[in-house]
Amino acid sequence: MPHFFTDRRGGSSLGAYESLNLALHVGDDPETVATNRQQIGSAQFMNQVHGDEIIIVDSVTSDIPRCDGLITTKSSLSLAVMVADCIPLLLISKEAVGAIHVGRAGLVNRIALKAIHTMRSLGSIDIHAILGPSICGACYEVPFEMQQDVMQEHPRAFATTRKGTPALDLPKALIADLVTAGVSFEASTICTFEDEMYFSHRRTNPTGRFAGVVSL
Repeated sequence: MPHFFTDRRGGSSLGAYESLNLALHVGDDPETVATNRQQIGSAQFMNQVHGDEIIIVDSVTSDIPRCDGLITTKSSLSLAVMVADCIPLLLISKEAVGAIHVGRAGLVNRIALKAIHTMRSLGSIDIHAILGPSICGACYEVPFEMQQDVMQEHPRAFATTRKGTPALDLPKALIADLVTAGVSFEASTICTFEDEMYFSHRRTNPTGRFAGVVSL
C-alpha cells in the first residue's frame, strides 16, 4: 500500500519551521503550511490531542477531526499523522489502513491496540505496522516518577539515557504491543532528536512537524 514519511526538506517555511512544516498549530504562517501540504497531495489530517480516540473516515474534510488515529477503507483517501518525536504509526492491510499518533499518553492508553481492533472489526486480516522516525530511548529523558508511572503499564518502556538518567523507549514498548497483537512490523532506526533532518520538539521548541502518510 502507498505510504511514506516526510522530513524537513522540500517546503517553504522559514526559521524554526524550515522547511516542510505540515502543522498549523505551531506558530508557522498558515498560508505557507497550506503550500507545504500541497507537496504531499490531498490527505486527511488530525487535530491531535495526545488521547486515544480513533475516527473512521470516508473522505477528506475541512472539518479536521479531533483525535489521534484515523482509519479508512476507502482506496482514494490518504491519511496523515504529524509528529516531532512521537511515533508516527502506519497500519496497513488489504481491507483498511490507519495513521496513528503514538506518544507517551497514547502508548499508556494502548491506542495502537485499539486501532488494530478497529481495523479487524472492519475486516482486516493481515495487518502490517510501520513505525516511522521518533525519539529513541537514549534521548527521551523523563522524570523518575513519570518513568515509573509508564512502566506500570509498559515495563518494556524502561530506558536510561547515555548519562544514566531515567528515560522511556516508546518504540520498544509499542513493538511489544504489536507482537502481542500478532501484527508484523518494521521500525525506523532514525532518532528524531539526533537527526536534524527531522523536526524534534525535544531538540528545538518551537518547531515544525513532519508526517507519515498512508493510503489503501
